[in-house]
Amino acid sequence: MAEDYYALLGIGADASAEEIKRAYRQRARELHPDTNSDPSAEARFKEVALAYEVLSDPQKRQHYDRYGPDSGPGGGSAGGGVNDIFDAFFGGNSPFGGGGRARGPSGPPRGTDLEVVAELTFVEAVFGTQHPVDVRTAIACQPCGGTGAKPGTSPITCLECAGVGQVQRVRQSFLGQMVTNSVCPRCSGQGQVISDPCSECRGEGRTIEERTYTVDIPAGVDTGSTLRLTGRGAVGQRGGGAGDLYVHVRAAAHERFQREGFDLHVELPITFTQAALGVHIEFATLDGTEDLVVPRGTANGREFRLRGRGVPHLDRRQRGDLIVKTSVSVPTDLTAEQEELLRAYAEQRGDEVAPADAGLLSRIRSAFR
Repeated sequence: MAEDYYALLGIGADASAEEIKRAYRQRARELHPDTNSDPSAEARFKEVALAYEVLSDPQKRQHYDRYGPDSGPGGGSAGGGVNDIFDAFFGGNSPFGGGGRARGPSGPPRGTDLEVVAELTFVEAVFGTQHPVDVRTAIACQPCGGTGAKPGTSPITCLECAGVGQVQRVRQSFLGQMVTNSVCPRCSGQGQVISDPCSECRGEGRTIEERTYTVDIPAGVDTGSTLRLTGRGAVGQRGGGAGDLYVHVRAAAHERFQREGFDLHVELPITFTQAALGVHIEFATLDGTEDLVVPRGTANGREFRLRGRGVPHLDRRQRGDLIVKTSVSVPTDLTAEQEELLRAYAEQRGDEVAPADAGLLSRIRSAFR
């Protein structure tokens, strides 16, 4: 019968995942053949490695706890498991050599993302528009087709990394040989080098130009909105993919309307006689003229809501409202006849008002202060 995996690691059956990992690391250091001269150490090390492989996997551990080490499906051979274990600790580079999983060539790097600001009018932001933006960006070199090599020639495989784009470095540690991968310094991870570069792009595979793109601005955007144009950024070196273009919206203010979310607010000046007697007004909205009825007895600051006359939602399914707020103005330049009529009106209503000469006396007092 196989030995108890928990006993091999010196832990109890209720040990946590972190306790299992910590116990394994300690036992691995004690039994590693490079640090332990005992002939049986290597065999014990493999048993410990197998125990960790099973107990560190929740499904395998559950199977082991139910059926034991001789059940088969939870165990397996130690040879394949050791490399998987060190994948977790050393990123796929087994310290025993040959067990790491080498990555493929990283290839040409992707180009950078670009940013630009679209200056819109208030109406353009509300209803959407097609807006041109100018961008200084990197595009694929035409003469060499983006390869970076002189026309008629081709890039060659990097001899230092054999086209992989990475090189391996081996160093000794207390666990033996440590193998690490790093980007090839000769080809910068591309796996190819240019022996005869293109004279137009000097081997970059791209050139810098001014480009103008027409951006579809959706209705309802506002200052602070950002649109992403995939693949409209700078292209990468030697055939690398293009980055993205981010368009930041900046909308101008309107002379009459103020925006709050998807609603529009506007002030409607009316006289006190219009407020008292009511009035029909041809009111200009962003959609055209509306017949706005102000009922008699309208107080200052009263709001009228014109539904669906605000800003379209970005999904275009509905619109906000236009909220019209009255601002009642009081005349300050009454003629003598108008004042007489107004005083007669006040007297009829029983309203207490200042005497007729109160304004003159007040102005005289102010002059002598």
